[in-house]
Amino acid sequence: MRGPHNLWRLVRTGATLERTGAMRVILDAFDAPAPLRVAARVLGWPFTWLGDEGDPALPPAVRALQALGPAYIKFGQILSTRPDLVGDDMARELRVLQDKLPPFSVALAKLQVEEELGRPVDNLFSTFSEPVAAASIAQVHKATLAETGETVAVKVLRPGIERAFRKDIDAFYFAAWIIEVLSPASRRLRPTEVIAHFEGVVMGELDLRLESAAASEFAANTQNDAGFQLPTVKWPYSGRSVMTLGWAEGVPLGDNDALDAAGHDRVALSERVLQLFLNHALRDGFFHADMHQGNLKVAANGDIIAYDFGIMGHIDIYTRRVYAEILYGFIRRDYQRVAEVHFEAGYVPADRDVDEFARALRAVGEPIFGMDATKISMGKLLAYLFEVTERFGMETRTELILLQRTMVVVEGVARSLNQHMNIWTVAKPVVEDYIKTSLGPRAALNDLRKTAVVLARFGPRLPGLVEAALIRQAAPAAPARVNPWPTRLLWSALGAVAGGGAVALALALAG
Repeated sequence: MRGPHNLWRLVRTGATLERTGAMRVILDAFDAPAPLRVAARVLGWPFTWLGDEGDPALPPAVRALQALGPAYIKFGQILSTRPDLVGDDMARELRVLQDKLPPFSVALAKLQVEEELGRPVDNLFSTFSEPVAAASIAQVHKATLAETGETVAVKVLRPGIERAFRKDIDAFYFAAWIIEVLSPASRRLRPTEVIAHFEGVVMGELDLRLESAAASEFAANTQNDAGFQLPTVKWPYSGRSVMTLGWAEGVPLGDNDALDAAGHDRVALSERVLQLFLNHALRDGFFHADMHQGNLKVAANGDIIAYDFGIMGHIDIYTRRVYAEILYGFIRRDYQRVAEVHFEAGYVPADRDVDEFARALRAVGEPIFGMDATKISMGKLLAYLFEVTERFGMETRTELILLQRTMVVVEGVARSLNQHMNIWTVAKPVVEDYIKTSLGPRAALNDLRKTAVVLARFGPRLPGLVEAALIRQAAPAAPARVNPWPTRLLWSALGAVAGGGAVALALALAG
């Protein structure tokens, strides 16, 4: 599937961006350098007639992303939470991609519910509304359970969505391969592995049984979190393509006017949403990884309600400790410790100089701490950190992609509620508390206890395992396969033809 036929899809991507006027808008939003603007124009303009014109009533970026399909819509959803990157106007325009996409018919939704649950809709629900929200993968209907009279939300997958996503992901793999061929320096970013990670996340989102399980686990983890609610999964009314939850009644977190009218404290909400995310990521290692405004409401009592659990992030305890130490080091401006953590975790090659790396990190952190609170940004920090780690040969850590992306999204949500929020001040107590409980003497003793338990369990097998490992180490390595250079040059030439699409996908991957 990941062959040259995808060249056509990349050409169509660039042509659609050009035809809708989105290419210029996106390049302006990212403040792209002149050479990239010229290249995109020269390579995209001849193919403009091949692009999809989309809905002329929509703004250019929304028009193009909606025409291109669900994977591109996901990209737009991320940008909608980052007014600091794309500007307030574009961020506001892109919010329609969160839950206001064109729905499919209620008749088709009912048919899918009946096929999945094996019973007529009228027997299951006494009422079943028109779509109340429609996103890239599914839409939601408000319904009433016939048995209990409880109001619920019924989520139904879009027909054919899995096939559509697979086509987009297939093209993304091809684009990643082209980027690696045309720019060997990009290989440290492991674009193919990044796409593989994205594929795993998306494929999990297309099975609503997994989403139901994630919602249940998330609820168990967060049941004692003050100011936070989750709707309850209705298991008898859920399956692979249908999920039923308790109805979440509240004000959308992205509607500041409605929040003000309801008397909610937006400053408190901005701090809580960031601290909740950090607690879930560090304390539990299991967090909501799609926390944009379209998936959050505020209840009448001021609680934040989260829903849509299709994308959940998981990080192991060691990675949590590394991430916390890096954050804590920046908060304390202890750049030497931040550098040491990178080396201890193997993120930076051991042959580099740790003191020089610490000085480079200081050059990243100090200008940010000197900024006004309104200009302090996790997005800027990650961008600067990216530049430094590139110099020191750090490869992309795929296990951190979702965590870092969600951190940036949550910061965008929090800042949309309170633009004066200082993220370091808000994050500090959560990170400090985690450091105290997870890296102190008690945590070290607990780690030793767990290690002793594992060793005792596998004790009788240890000699054999060690012997097998030594034998594998001594075995000669298989010769590496070499790609013929003529083939590489051919693919490079083909990649250049698809430049417009590749530029767009490179921007999407960067997001």
